[in-house]
Amino acid sequence: MEFRQLRYFIAVAEELHFTRAAERLHIGQPPLSHAIQMLEADVGAQLFERSKRWVRLTEAGRLFLADARRIVALSEQAAATARRAERGEAGELRIGFTFSTPLTPLFANVINRYRQQYPAVTLTLHEMATVPQLDALARRELDLGFVRPPENGLPENIGLTALREDPLVAVLPTGLALARKKAIAIGEMAELPFVMYPHSAGTGIYPQIFRLCRDAGFVPRVEQTAGEASTIIGLVAAGCGVSVLPGSFERIRMDGVCYRPLLDPAATTTLLLAQRKGEHAPLVQAFLALASEVAV
Repeated sequence: MEFRQLRYFIAVAEELHFTRAAERLHIGQPPLSHAIQMLEADVGAQLFERSKRWVRLTEAGRLFLADARRIVALSEQAAATARRAERGEAGELRIGFTFSTPLTPLFANVINRYRQQYPAVTLTLHEMATVPQLDALARRELDLGFVRPPENGLPENIGLTALREDPLVAVLPTGLALARKKAIAIGEMAELPFVMYPHSAGTGIYPQIFRLCRDAGFVPRVEQTAGEASTIIGLVAAGCGVSVLPGSFERIRMDGVCYRPLLDPAATTTLLLAQRKGEHAPLVQAFLALASEVAV
């Protein structure tokens, strides 16, 4: 059975006239009659009753018509879906993001606009630290990733696009004398215990804090670690120490905690969009173009 035969059958079933069906299909009547005969032979059932004056569907033909229409509709739908995917308008896009990313207005704007422009695309979002994201991209388990600058370089097949620059801020207990200042240098935190992500979390912020502290002449004394930024902020509120986080976390308001700008020129972090080099998948390119547009 050929797909062409189904289209021929549907035309005859709807016209109930071989000549009109042939004109509709832009073919001759003899080839159409032969195609219907071959279809009936393939199906193993008579689909039409014929006389010199009329054509009627048999019961088998009526049932076959419903299925034939569904098959043709599914075929057309499959072709339309493939065309949308080719244009980056359908399919699944797997995107990673760091813990601070959802707190940046850029992330919400990009995701909302992408969903509006490409409603047929399924966005699968994964919260992951920078290093695990880069590994997942290299293994093709992610398509894109919102990351922070990695300390130890990139897998060779991964490229980065800078989206925005975020300041780093000091996270301080409100009862601390240092908290009375409007802005501080990180060197003023040298004698204080720190609350940080564990090194094993693979965040970009962990090595950056150590680098800033070394540049200020000290090594931070890490007293507590936590895998979630909200937990770090809660531990600071509990008096367990101080911390440094991207400024986007200032949106998390908690009693007993305040945020102060850091005066150190290097106290900034870049939000980057990571992708595999040389990949031109329409879904990826459409998201990258939108993110770059929003970031301007």
